[in-house]
Amino acid sequence: MILLTGGAGFIGSNLHAALAARGRETVVVDRLGTDDKWRNLANHPPSRIIPPEELDAFLAAHPPIELIFHMGAISETTATDADLVWATNVELPTMLWNWCAKRGARFIYASSAATYGDGSGGFDDDFSPGPLNRLKPLNLYGWSKHAFDLQVARLIAHGERHPTQWAGLKFFNVYGPNEYHKGPMISVVKVKYDEVAAGHAPRLFRSDQPGLPDGEQKRDFIWVGDVVDIMLWLLDTPRVNGLFNVGTGQARSYLDLAHAVCTAAGRAPEVEFIDMPAKLRGQYQSFTQARTDRLRAAGYAGQFTPLEDGIRRYVQSHLMTADRYV
Repeated sequence: MILLTGGAGFIGSNLHAALAARGRETVVVDRLGTDDKWRNLANHPPSRIIPPEELDAFLAAHPPIELIFHMGAISETTATDADLVWATNVELPTMLWNWCAKRGARFIYASSAATYGDGSGGFDDDFSPGPLNRLKPLNLYGWSKHAFDLQVARLIAHGERHPTQWAGLKFFNVYGPNEYHKGPMISVVKVKYDEVAAGHAPRLFRSDQPGLPDGEQKRDFIWVGDVVDIMLWLLDTPRVNGLFNVGTGQARSYLDLAHAVCTAAGRAPEVEFIDMPAKLRGQYQSFTQARTDRLRAAGYAGQFTPLEDGIRRYVQSHLMTADRYV
């Protein structure tokens, strides 16, 4: 049995679909709510869906869990309830870590590239406490993910009991199907497609960095299928432990992204520049690019989908079809 927290969410439901295709038994921990989030699981119903408030009771019954994929979190970069974020993003994974360590289960959890802050310190996924301590996240979400990474690093450095396999995944800018419930946290690819589909030019923020041209802000955009491939590789390779960046290693500009969306939707490439909202100034990452050498050194040999190919697949095989879901 595999327990998948956040299994009805974006990355979680894509992972669940891949596990279902392998015939693996999965139990999902999530809330479906009253909107269309349930559709993320509609094509591959799990054996059970557990509300988060019932997770403690479920684990207390000692279910035969082989591995926990912990994808559940408060992921809004604009979150302000620090107590709730700490309880969800630090206390919950700590409890799951300890349960796996005690029961001999494996534990793979979602960290975030938001832990790198403005990127001035680089994007090296060095897991030793010293380099980790030098990171300066820009927001509460990034700080909470960083806090748990630090906690794991200290436990490992001190030789404390740990799961039989453990891995933290620093997701960069993931895009793809099943993200439609994410509201303001939806990927830029989907936002730009909606603008193009409505007959408008895709809008991009003007640069707020001196010397950086408009539209040349760059991020490491990664197709969700590539993310799932890495997680399946970890499932298949229980000897691998560590903290790993999950990005392509190649930053691409927002201008490249907007043009690729237009092309995939059958429109001539065009953009409109708008001012960056005041609430984002000073908290906006103008450049992210994963270092992938530690992932490669651990043995991962998969290839990453080029941005134009991933956007074409997302737009033409999902967003422009009757069933947008995996």
